[in-house]
Amino acid sequence: MYRQQISSEAIQQDRVVLEGDQAHHLLHVLRVTEGAEVGAFDGVGHTRLYHVATRTATTLELEAKQPVFDAGKTVVETVLFTCIPKGERMEWLLEKATELGVTKIVPVISARTIVRLDARQAEAKRARWQRIVEAASRQCGAVYIPEVAQPVPFAGTIELMKQCNVLIVAALIPGAKPLKPVLDTLNPLRTPQRWGWWCGPEGDFTKEEMQTILDCGAIPVTLGPLILRSETAAIYGLANLGCVRNNTDFQG
Repeated sequence: MYRQQISSEAIQQDRVVLEGDQAHHLLHVLRVTEGAEVGAFDGVGHTRLYHVATRTATTLELEAKQPVFDAGKTVVETVLFTCIPKGERMEWLLEKATELGVTKIVPVISARTIVRLDARQAEAKRARWQRIVEAASRQCGAVYIPEVAQPVPFAGTIELMKQCNVLIVAALIPGAKPLKPVLDTLNPLRTPQRWGWWCGPEGDFTKEEMQTILDCGAIPVTLGPLILRSETAAIYGLANLGCVRNNTDFQG
């Protein structure tokens, strides 16, 4: 079945006309025909099954086949704090993090982050990154689209870290704990909560940055004897957090 993101207002309507960029993918990439089923989602938990009633060279008219379905509020929000990796690795990370159910992604420019962005570049990157997670959400069947925050300097993460009920950082420091015993202490059923997962840059955090993260209540964990790339560490953590979260993540 084809999937398409539409607005929260549109998904409440029994008939929806798609045009422009929304129609282009279905018309010219997927080449949908009249009668084809299209699963619509608004990115904030609502889905609805439509079929293609009519199509033209530039538009599609969808007709609802079912009522709107509300997936319910997510009990655990997962926030990825990641120092921006070089080249295309960030785009790969965004796609995979979306597939693993991340709620929010905070791109960070730390002292040792190689990538540097001025204000104009940061906004252009954020807009592109948001489009990537939207496309990944459409492809993987997600009902929630992750939020990609504006890239921030390390100091800009402090207040965001304090909003997390649980904060875990991949750390190359003495005393870092194995990840599994830390995950075993998590209980997704307690209350609505926010889990934060932190991954540093290729050159690691400075001592001052690590201390700031620990001062915000983070638990330092080791990911084993090998040193992982930052994007690998990010996926490692999100996958393990997902194992804890998935069976109890959504409640109506």
